[in-house]
Amino acid sequence: MGFVMALAPVVIVGGIVVFVIERLKHKYNQGNLGKNKSKDAQDLLDSLIPMGMLFGCAIDVVLGMFSPISLISTVSLGTGIGYLFGYFAYEIYSKKETAIHK
Repeated sequence: MGFVMALAPVVIVGGIVVFVIERLKHKYNQGNLGKNKSKDAQDLLDSLIPMGMLFGCAIDVVLGMFSPISLISTVSLGTGIGYLFGYFAYEIYSKKETAIHK
């Protein structure tokens, strides 16, 4: 049981990372990757995924203090989930900005 609990975060976060990278690769190959005319808007767009990772990690560190799951597992899961939410924010914001500039 301990072996499964040790590998579960790696498998879950690995699946999230592969999903996000493949989606971004697909968008890049189609030429649909979010680009903004404003440098400030582009900087914000480019920083959404790393900010999601930082917020996810910080939230899970706090939650990990009060849960029986090991802190290493919660940090990795929080970072992976933040990565996924950062990607979703990237998708939403890139569509919003593209619609405004057309």
